[in-house]
Parts: sequence; C-alpha cells; structure tokens
Amino acid sequence: MYITKQNGQLIVPDNVDIPFIEGDGVGAEITAVCQRVVNAAVNLAYNHERSIIWQEVLAGGKAHAQTGEWLPSSTLQTFQDALIGIKGPLMTPVGGGIRSLNVTLRQTLDLYVCQRPVRWFRGVESPIKHPEDVDMCIFRENAEDIYAGIEWKAGTPEAQKFYQFLHEQMGVDKVRFPETSSFGVKPVSRQGTERLVRSAIEYALKNNKRKVTLVHKGNIMKYTEGGFREWGYELARNEFADALANGQLEINDCICDAFLQNTLLKPREYQVIATLNLNGDYISDQLAAMVGGIGIAPGANINYNTGCAIFEATHGIAPDIAGKDIVNPSSLILSAVMMLEYIGWNEASRLITNAMEQLFQQGIATIDLARFMENGHPVGTQAFGNALVEEMKK
Repeated sequence: MYITKQNGQLIVPDNVDIPFIEGDGVGAEITAVCQRVVNAAVNLAYNHERSIIWQEVLAGGKAHAQTGEWLPSSTLQTFQDALIGIKGPLMTPVGGGIRSLNVTLRQTLDLYVCQRPVRWFRGVESPIKHPEDVDMCIFRENAEDIYAGIEWKAGTPEAQKFYQFLHEQMGVDKVRFPETSSFGVKPVSRQGTERLVRSAIEYALKNNKRKVTLVHKGNIMKYTEGGFREWGYELARNEFADALANGQLEINDCICDAFLQNTLLKPREYQVIATLNLNGDYISDQLAAMVGGIGIAPGANINYNTGCAIFEATHGIAPDIAGKDIVNPSSLILSAVMMLEYIGWNEASRLITNAMEQLFQQGIATIDLARFMENGHPVGTQAFGNALVEEMKK
C-alpha cells in the first residue's frame, strides 16, 4: 500500500510500498546496502510489525537499456501515486546530451524544496577545528533560478533571436560578445520564494530552531536575488508575526559569498538556511566538506503542499569506483533516515544514526573516511552495511 495524504497529514500503512531508482554507476551497490540497513532497522524498531516493500522503477542508464527512455512516464506516475520514493545517483552529461534527470524529476513533480541537513558525526575527521558547531538545514529552491534550464547555445538561431530581442526591444547594450554568447534566463518569483521560505520557517519552528537566514546575492542581482530577500522578509512578517514577536523566530539575511566565509568562522550563528538554487548547490557542498564530505551528506526533494518527496544520494555516479566495493553508502543511507523521519518512523531512523556514529567512533568506515581517521579501519561497502546492521542489534 502506498502512503496517502489526508487533511494535511501523511497516512502511512504499517506495510508500505516505497518506489526506488537504483541509479547509475555505484547506484546498484549503495542501494542494496541501504535497503538491507533500513529493513533491519524497521524490523528491530517495530518487532517485525512494520515493513517496507521496495518497488523498483526505472530511470537513467538502466531505463534506457531496457526501454529506450531515460525517464519513463511510468516512473513519474509511480512517484506521484506513492508520494514517497528514494533514488540513487543518475548520470548527467556535461555540456551536451540529455538534460539532468534529477532536475527533470524535481520540476515535473514540483519538488520545490531541496532539503539538505548537515551535521557532524563524532569520529569523522574534519578540516575545521570545531565541526561539532556545524548543525544546519538548507532549504534550496528547486524549481526556479538558472536551474530552470532556460538557455540557448551560442551560434544558434535561438541565441541570435534572444539577443536581438534584448538589444532591439529592451535596449540592452551590455553583452560584450553577442555573436559568441550563450544565454540563460534566471526566473525568480514571489510565489516560488514564499513557498520555500514558508517551508523553511515551519521546519524551524517544528524543530525548535530559532534562526532562519535568507542567503542571496541581492547586492548585484537586485530584482531576482534581491526580490528573494524582500519577499522572504515580507512572508515572515505577514505569516509569522507572533513567532517573531515572542522570540520563537529570528529571520535575517546574508550575502552568499559572505555566508560561505561565515560558515567557516562562526557556524553556530546559522541553523536553517533558505536560498535559491545555485547558491544552495555551492553551500550544501561546502558544508558537507566541513563535516567529512559529500559521502555522508543526505538530501531530499520535497513538495510540502502535496506531500510528495524523493530522497536521494547527493553525490554522483562515480563510475571509476563502481563495482569495486569501496563506495561509501552513507549518503543514501542517511537520506533513507530522512525518509523514515518524514513518514514518522523515528525509532528506526535513530537506530541507524546512532549505530553509524558508533562505527565512526570505532574507526570503522569506508576508505574515503577511514583514511583520515586516527584509528581508521577501512572496510568495503558491503562490510560497512553489515557492520551497521550488527551495531543496531547491540
């Protein structure tokens, strides 16, 4: 049975069907380990009274090989029907070829929040002095900004036509090399901003986090990034006036380049971050590096209005290490932890995170983390999953 949403609440059956995309490259390895760990946690937490029935749907290279399509319509329909799903990494060519399948999923299902929680696990080496001070959740706008994919390649009739419109009808004379320029459009709307900032504030209040920071480049892009800042503040004042007045909520803003510096110098100042798409891409990767790397960085794409959510590994397909049993499965496992929390199965999620931290403190990790640990004992992908299951049983 699938999850449904009624009267604003998710209705989760005890035996729930969850669709998954295996992913390309290392996807097959990390997906198998992730499912084994999650199944064990659910069984232990609920004494076999709850379960997840994993339902594979196709996307990426596997879909193309079997169906001739990179993202079959049946996959999109299944995610819409099931509300909740999880996916491994999918290939995206650089500079040409197919459009990002990840972006297509987000836009088609209108998953307007890319949510990236960042925290440090004891035992993991970090390049900063006090990684324990890093505890933030990023709300990255997913449907607008330059990731909307509105662009035209240099030298094409479309690029020429767009430049002519800019130059002749809009009076734009700041394109230095128009004949060899590609062009892109950066849409940022009031509605898109409001629903993102609203979700960030509601998350902050629900999780007892007082500070929400709007991160932008409004000093340069005054009507897009600046509009994001202005509309974010207006939304907070109009809809959360009581929380602002009684001190439950504090909202401020920071220019994105200064923010990246500040996260290194004073990370305790930040708790929940609301930002546009490109900024969020940079921010989430830097914060992940501060606590050990993208191998332990989880993520989710969520529409808080419909309830639809796809949880995902945040790293790429890593074809150079695929099939070698060395990839770190933690990003996908921790994304599954987010999924368990999202559906209210918190007892199972805590089993996984507690066991993972115990392993890290013992120096047990895949090679990407273990090589930096003072007492590091590198293990393979499968062995790390097995160790997690055994640790949860203690």
